Amino acid sequence: MEEVRLTLFNDFKLWNPNGLVLLQPDPFLNELTSMFEHSTEKGSVWVTLKRSSLKSKVQKNKMTTAGDAIEYRCLIRATDGKKTISTSVGAKDHQRFQASYATILKAHMTALKKRERKDKKKGAEFDKKEGGAKKPNRV
Repeated sequence: MEEVRLTLFNDFKLWNPNGLVLLQPDPFLNELTSMFEHSTEKGSVWVTLKRSSLKSKVQKNKMTTAGDAIEYRCLIRATDGKKTISTSVGAKDHQRFQASYATILKAHMTALKKRERKDKKKGAEFDKKEGGAKKPNRV
C-alpha cells in the first residue's frame, strides 16, 4: 500500500503532492475563529467539507489497478472571499475536531437573525373563540 507523503513546512503547515497547503487541525481552528471574528460586522465565511484520499490522479490510477484499500480523510476548506485555509482530518481525530468545530460555530452564530415563529397558544385560543377546527364527539 502506497502512502501519501506529507512534507512539513513548519509546525503548522503541511504540503501534499496535489500542491495543496494544509494547516494542522488546531491552527486551522484558530484561523477559522479569526475569520469569524473579522466577519461579524460584514461579510461571510464559507466552510466546505469533502471526502478525500489526498492522492494525486496518477496515484489514484495505480491504486485502482492494484486494488489496495484507500484511507479516506475529511478535507475541510474555509474562505472569507479573500483568504482560504484548509486542513485534513483522519478518522481517528474526527470526533475531537468535530467537537471543537461545533463549539466555534455555536460561539459565532450570534449574528444570525432569529426566525419569527407563530405562537401555538395564540392559535389555539383563536380556534376556541371562532369555534373552528374542532373534532366531532364520537358516541
